[in-house]
Amino acid sequence: MRLTAKSEYGLLAVIDLACAAGQGPVSVREVAERRNIPAKFLEQLLVSLRKAGIVTAVRGAHGGFTLVRDPQSTTVLDVVEALDGPLGSPICDAEADGGCGRGSSCAASAVWWRAQYALRGVLGSTTIADLASMQVQLDDAERCRA
Repeated sequence: MRLTAKSEYGLLAVIDLACAAGQGPVSVREVAERRNIPAKFLEQLLVSLRKAGIVTAVRGAHGGFTLVRDPQSTTVLDVVEALDGPLGSPICDAEADGGCGRGSSCAASAVWWRAQYALRGVLGSTTIADLASMQVQLDDAERCRA
């Protein structure tokens, strides 16, 4: 149930690409500068997102990355699992490798399972389109303040 910098930065990159949808490919440098992501790290993330079928690479002088999947049907959970793998079961899972083995005889087990369920629910019900729309509004507000 661990989320990493890969998920955080990868989600920012996918949101950026969704904001630029219809404007052509976006370079790694542009995304890295706009979202304050280390470019080398971003390149690695975009390779994983490409393998997962979320983005595609366009070669050439005006190349870069674009979204493959519809932002309306792509969720935060899709991005997180593409970068960090499936959200695992809590450590309380007696069936999992490294699980504590106490299972139903542990009072803490119920809270970890509820947290896991809630996290999957939030990440799985939030679309990239939702976040891109919010990001456009935030970016516009920032430009107005400048």
